[in-house]
Amino acid sequence: MNHKYIVTLTEEERQELRALVQKGQTQGYRIKHAQILLKLDERPENQGWTYEKIKAAYHATPHTISQIAKRFVTGGVEAALGRKEQANRHKKIDGRVEAHIIAIACSQAPEGRERWTLQLIADELVRLGVVGSISDTAVMETLKKTNLSLGKRRNGAFQSPGRSL
Repeated sequence: MNHKYIVTLTEEERQELRALVQKGQTQGYRIKHAQILLKLDERPENQGWTYEKIKAAYHATPHTISQIAKRFVTGGVEAALGRKEQANRHKKIDGRVEAHIIAIACSQAPEGRERWTLQLIADELVRLGVVGSISDTAVMETLKKTNLSLGKRRNGAFQSPGRSL
């Protein structure tokens, strides 16, 4: 195999991977990654295993195969068996922002409007400095999660009959 990252397993690593595959008592992707690593190992019996054959045998893309090899070379067996770490997965909407969204949605609509739209709520959050930026979809998901319906009596957002819209 003529690839950038060459996988050379020790006998101990080979035994560990074989045991993992034979047990089958872990997540499917870990078993699949272990099988791929065993075929990528630079041993005489694996010379026939090209990326194309591994791709066909384990239904993996060449990119996935090369990433498994890269993670093994740079981080070891455990890194290769796991999935890529997700970066920037922080939530923009916490309890404080959610409270502002609900407060805005329940407040009087801006002048010239009958009700708040999702985009108006998002714009108001940015204007107030609650968040740097937010999409109307994020506002929708938050309101959906809270079961907030501006027409129901029981949620505190109902206009009393004496007040004009």
